[in-house]
Amino acid sequence: MGNTKDYAWEVVQFHGTESAVMDDEIASEWPLTVMLNGDEFATMVCSPTDLDDLLIGFLAAEGMIRSYDEVISISVDEYKGFAYITVRNELETMHQDHSKRFIGSCCGKSRQFYLKNDAKTAKTVYSSISISVEQCYVLMEELQCQSEQFMRTGGVHNAALAEPDGVFTVRTDIGRHNALDKIYGHMLRNRIPVKNKLIVFSGRLSSEVVLKIAKIGAGIILSKSAPTDLALRLANDLRLTVIGFARGSKMNVYTHPHRIVEAQKNN
Repeated sequence: MGNTKDYAWEVVQFHGTESAVMDDEIASEWPLTVMLNGDEFATMVCSPTDLDDLLIGFLAAEGMIRSYDEVISISVDEYKGFAYITVRNELETMHQDHSKRFIGSCCGKSRQFYLKNDAKTAKTVYSSISISVEQCYVLMEELQCQSEQFMRTGGVHNAALAEPDGVFTVRTDIGRHNALDKIYGHMLRNRIPVKNKLIVFSGRLSSEVVLKIAKIGAGIILSKSAPTDLALRLANDLRLTVIGFARGSKMNVYTHPHRIVEAQKNN
């Protein structure tokens, strides 16, 4: 859906002090307004690919739906940049909760940072997935090799749904949150079980990213980038294994290392 092509832009490229005029491929940035049950719900800026996945994943992550079966219809007006979605749920209460902060009294102190809809949808992860360090290195390399748009433009984030033995679904977007929503939407639309799944990711591990992974239910997030302190506190509370700075033959395991085979041997 939408304009899936990147743009060619004329640039002056320098090598040292020598210059040449050439065309450079630029990642497409596309505003999309979501109309939910006839009301304007949100406007997101995204890459115009895999939009059905993006929309379903976004609504699930925001607590508007729990399964794909709750969606009655979905259509996208590519020319105007509008998505029209009808769901079975009554949305008045959901709209009221959408941006309210939630102060929790349970478990970890970091849960006070949840928005109210996050508290309803970001559940503690009990995945029993187990992965070796070498498998982590291989998965990150697979993500890099399958990221053709990043290699062309350098302007997008990539997320993959994977099992320890390999990557099998990759989604790309200019927004790292959108890339994760596309993965979530793909899982819901195709009824893919989360058991023994992990997410391989190119972006920084913020608190929002950790919450999205918890909503998906995957036990491990593997990224080449760095986490934030709040992300790690949330991940620790939610029993999510966070692996960052996975580059080459190095990586850092920040939370719940019991899912790493080599860490199990050391205990």
